[in-house]
Amino acid sequence: MKRPLIALMALLAPLAAHADGMLQWQNNSASYLYGTNYKVNSEIQQTVTLEHVSGWSVGDLFAFIDSTKFNGAGETTYYGEISPRFSLGKTTGKEMSFGIVKDVLVAATYEFGEGDVETLLVGAGVDLELPGFDFFMLNAYQRIPEGGRDGSTIQLTPVWKMTFPVGNSAIVFDGFIDWNITSDGGYESNIHFVPQVKYDLGVDLGLQKNQLFAGVELDYWKNKFGIKSSSAFDTDQATGSLIVKYHF
Repeated sequence: MKRPLIALMALLAPLAAHADGMLQWQNNSASYLYGTNYKVNSEIQQTVTLEHVSGWSVGDLFAFIDSTKFNGAGETTYYGEISPRFSLGKTTGKEMSFGIVKDVLVAATYEFGEGDVETLLVGAGVDLELPGFDFFMLNAYQRIPEGGRDGSTIQLTPVWKMTFPVGNSAIVFDGFIDWNITSDGGYESNIHFVPQVKYDLGVDLGLQKNQLFAGVELDYWKNKFGIKSSSAFDTDQATGSLIVKYHF
């Protein structure tokens, strides 16, 4: 229970910091996903996700925690990440934009959950100004597993969002890619591609824009969890989930 409590505190911490003026904006959401054909663990999974994203006077913060039910086994597990980034432009007061680059940042992520998953990621990031994108971020990390488990590898993580108006509403295309480009200590190089396509359903129901979304999440993961896929154990995952997401 200790780690989920720490994760919950991390999600709520920006609220407590609002008084000192460091917090510039924030958005929180809760999602429900239902999907089939998952690999490695249960084929059918239901997941409830709490997410937090915020902008600060020194950078930005993204954090989430998943609670997943494995239907076949009737078990549940949790997994989360806390990802602060520190803007060199904001912290130094110097202009860091050039070309398509809007800002340069120091990036970090802490991965936690049940089992041997605790990992620290440290590196750098850039925010890019690309046509058609609401935002596009690219982070490069050195992965440092707890206790030296699985060795040390390099990960590239692009994150993006695009919005397409549809009448009074909109369709949002967003997601991320975690690409572990090196292998070490039995941890196989792998790529995890998770895009979401969601319709702003809340507008049709009389809610505010960007409040209630419904759609699908695709999930492609080659060599899932860094386990090399083989004829004896297929770890290449290509599946999808229905998703409902509420922002508050």
